[in-house]
Amino acid sequence: MNSLKEIFRIGKGPSSSHTMGPAHAAEIFGSRHPEAHSFEVTLYGSLAATGKGHLTDVAIVEVLSAIAPVEILWEPHKVLPVHTNGMLYRALDADKNVTDEWTVYSVGGGALSEGKGKADQFYVEPIYELTTIQKIQEWCEKNGRGYWEYVEYSEGPEIWDHLREAWHTMREAVKNGLENEGVLPGPLNLSRKASNYFIKAKGYKPSLQARGMVYAYALAVSEENASGGTIVTAPTCGSCGVVPAVLYQYSTADGFSEQKILRALATAGLFGNVVKENASISGAEVGCQGEVGVACAMASAAACQLFGGTPSQIEYAAEMGLEHHLGMTCDPVCGLVQIPCIERNAFAACRAIDAQLYANFSDGRHRISFDKVVNVMKKTGHDLPSLYKETSTGGLALEI
Repeated sequence: MNSLKEIFRIGKGPSSSHTMGPAHAAEIFGSRHPEAHSFEVTLYGSLAATGKGHLTDVAIVEVLSAIAPVEILWEPHKVLPVHTNGMLYRALDADKNVTDEWTVYSVGGGALSEGKGKADQFYVEPIYELTTIQKIQEWCEKNGRGYWEYVEYSEGPEIWDHLREAWHTMREAVKNGLENEGVLPGPLNLSRKASNYFIKAKGYKPSLQARGMVYAYALAVSEENASGGTIVTAPTCGSCGVVPAVLYQYSTADGFSEQKILRALATAGLFGNVVKENASISGAEVGCQGEVGVACAMASAAACQLFGGTPSQIEYAAEMGLEHHLGMTCDPVCGLVQIPCIERNAFAACRAIDAQLYANFSDGRHRISFDKVVNVMKKTGHDLPSLYKETSTGGLALEI
């Protein structure tokens, strides 16, 4: 497994795989061809199907147009090998002859791949020796350590600087989202709700107020993402509101120190990393279970740790967070990260709180392990028809 820096990427929304990834690919290809007279970029599969709603073309053109004119071609019904989010970049000379071309895939969470294994330019040597929660949990119990300590053991103390930056960015996204009002970009004319939810939550008794605040925080970050604001993938842009909402609530209402929040964030990242290694966090590949479902598992693990959960209880909380999102489709209306994405973040954040509470009531023993749920999630995702995997050709996407 690679660094948690790959799970917690700081950037602008609305989509890690459809906006951040293509923009980064454009930067790489553009830097190789500053002499190009024009560019031609072909988008395939899911990337083409919902690219306009995710501002894929805008992100690419913004980068490459600084060098030369850009033409975007759309091939939603053609899927390249390796991944459904395929891209073909071409550089052309003055006579429209192709001087170079590059096929690359946006594989989720803003990451890129050429599909070449160790020969891939994006391949980096793994820094985590253990790649399943079972093995990591055994290491924790054998050494009397926590999951966050395995992160530090594997990555070194320098990982805390990145996690601190990620946490500060998450907090700012919450604050900005609570302040900003108005209509989100796109044809749905969807109004922001976070500010109103925050104000209304203050009027309820404490038992309901906490839940309302979590709604508001998740909405705030997700709405910032939908409007192209700066957020942290956790593990993706589409699910970026879940982890910040839970951690922000506990840091403000329960007074957990920044150090404890960062340790919880490390644990959250570790669980997300295991899913990325053994399954997928790409909605275009496995549906929304790989985005919001994984985010819920991450937040569940982080919350359980904050409240003193043992390694087995933390694993149980994460297992429930993912298990109860199995089969969730990715069917964004108009290809926008708005409906149903934003509400899903709010509900998943509250489900994470329920999962940690349930797990902390238990002794941590249960029948189905987190690793087994990850395997089932991968199989379920592959069994889902393509119309339910970020193509906006099925499900809720057809109802508006």
